[in-house]
Amino acid sequence: MNKRNYQKELDKLLEGFEREGIVPNLFLHSCCAPCSSYCLEYLSDYFEITVFYYNPNIFPDTEYEDRVNEQERLIRELNEAGVKHPIRLVKGEFRPEVFYEAVKGLEKEPEGGARCTECFKLRLEESAKLAKEGNYDYFTTTLTISPLKDAERLNRIGEEMGEKYGVKFLNSDFKKKNGYKRSTELSKEHDLYRQNYCGCVYSKLAMP
Repeated sequence: MNKRNYQKELDKLLEGFEREGIVPNLFLHSCCAPCSSYCLEYLSDYFEITVFYYNPNIFPDTEYEDRVNEQERLIRELNEAGVKHPIRLVKGEFRPEVFYEAVKGLEKEPEGGARCTECFKLRLEESAKLAKEGNYDYFTTTLTISPLKDAERLNRIGEEMGEKYGVKFLNSDFKKKNGYKRSTELSKEHDLYRQNYCGCVYSKLAMP
């Protein structure tokens, strides 16, 4: 079986939007401001975007506040700079107990393993649910921009959640086309706080 090229799929879709002169709305789950920076720069030319900051996995509470505040600041600065289509922000509930329940029994799994899969499912399911409730045309996540994240797994989960809730998932591999490199450049331009661990207590403990 040939490996899917998610970036080519996205390019083709965006070309179709331009050709038809349509601007769909997108519910974009964001893990953090640095990862969202390139995604927003790239996608705001084609979509009306609502950023959904939903990350109950973040530890500790102060880290969560730092990250959500940076997300809010980045969106404000991008809007002030004059993006083609203004960006909105929706903050999800911060309930860490939901994350701990989702990964119960997987606490000792290595980074990138089964625990991360359940975390992805948790965040993408909530994104799909709210995207459907809000009548969005598409939903997706910034998570595929990370070189440490498996785009195939994320897209598979996103498609499953899209089918479950009846909303289209926007396939992506945002690290392509130098997306990750561009996100580091934008982080410097906006002086964004860049965390040194994924977010949860287990990823923090796994740091060297």
